[in-house]
Amino acid sequence: MTRRTPQPRRVPAYAKDLLDVGALSRQQIFDLLHLAESLKIKQRKGIPHRLLQGKTLGLLFQKPSTRTRVSFESGMTQLGGHALVLPTSDSQLSRGESIADTARVLSRYLDGIVIRTFAHATVQEWAEASSMPVINGLTDHSHPCQALSDLLTIQEHKGRLKGITLAYVGDGNNVANSLIEAGAKTGMRVVVGCPPGYHPSPHVIERARSEAEATGAVIEVIEDPWAAVREADILYTDVWISMGQERERAKRLKALAPYRLDSQLLRRAKPDTIVMHCLPAHRGEEITADVLDGPQSVVIDQAENRLHMQKAILVRLLAGRKGT
Repeated sequence: MTRRTPQPRRVPAYAKDLLDVGALSRQQIFDLLHLAESLKIKQRKGIPHRLLQGKTLGLLFQKPSTRTRVSFESGMTQLGGHALVLPTSDSQLSRGESIADTARVLSRYLDGIVIRTFAHATVQEWAEASSMPVINGLTDHSHPCQALSDLLTIQEHKGRLKGITLAYVGDGNNVANSLIEAGAKTGMRVVVGCPPGYHPSPHVIERARSEAEATGAVIEVIEDPWAAVREADILYTDVWISMGQERERAKRLKALAPYRLDSQLLRRAKPDTIVMHCLPAHRGEEITADVLDGPQSVVIDQAENRLHMQKAILVRLLAGRKGT
């Protein structure tokens, strides 16, 4: 019997930038999942994987960060490259230099840049002006690196993505938008439970439902949190007051109080449901401490997987880029 030589995995072509999960193909998402899993195994076994030797990544943050900054910095080090934190207060951007001028210059110095900012139009402007890859580290509209990392966590704990029910309760924010896009691409059932006025982006929902026709996904937005979590495999929540929304605190706390993820809500889901939160968490607001720290919580696994998924993203976007 003749054995066939295993063929190398075909790497799909990627666009220059990663701004939204919705811009990725289904094939690209599963390629990233496979690569992230491989890099995680190598890191755990201490196997060197210096795939970005000599590459430099810029980190430009207009919003504070713990996980995004440390995971990208550590990831670049593990991949053999180097990361530079670029505080906007220390750059000429703070003195009125245009994004276009800054982006064109930094494209000559860096091999890629991560932007963490407020308006989504800002990362779009960076992408248009840059010749280097631009990665969305978070905007008010979307958080693609988080959602892609969450797919890795779900796959690890549930063994699959297609047909899995993810119930997200609370504010239909940037994380909710990206989870909807990720679920639609991978054939999941995503149910968002949120009050009126706090729904995810209508454009994201419309596009995701169109995508779902091909993948078998189901996208639902309802206002009853109890109905939203019924038969869920995953319960997911996020902060109610994102950066820049502090003036709305009292209003948001009142509107979102019925959507707190506590032990009573958890009991309405499947017995083996897992609890997810992208952190940082405000204990006692969107989630209670007993649930966040309980046996069904996988939030630390989630946080770790940011490192591995972001390394996969960096490899796919930066490895083939030639210096200028």
